[in-house]
Amino acid sequence: MMSRTLVTGLAWLGLLGGAPLAAQTDSIGVTSVGNPVFIERKSIKRADGLITAAVRARFLKPVKAPGGDLKASRTIAIFDCTKRVIAVKENWFYWDERGTRQASYKKVGQPGFSSPFKGSLPDVALQYLCAAPPK
Repeated sequence: MMSRTLVTGLAWLGLLGGAPLAAQTDSIGVTSVGNPVFIERKSIKRADGLITAAVRARFLKPVKAPGGDLKASRTIAIFDCTKRVIAVKENWFYWDERGTRQASYKKVGQPGFSSPFKGSLPDVALQYLCAAPPK
């Protein structure tokens, strides 16, 4: 069994494909199929009218894939609140719910903006990140 210090160190170095799901996340809603959505609060960066953030989801019903069932995902995306569009930069899928056993990773070469499907993970994140601040 790995020590907590070693696991934390590997996650910090990015060797686990990002931090585990429980690390520094806030629940921000659910998708239209009921999957819980989380935001990594330390990942939120605002610049030039855009927001970049890492968003995670846990799949209530595992997604069938070659090699097994996918149980969680992590996506880094750019959110344009003015135009209500998103662009995915990086995407991970995991074999486990905690997001520690990486199944796949993809870095998008040229991210392109598009409108998210209503009720999807990007839509839930866009609604959360672009909500008017409380008065």
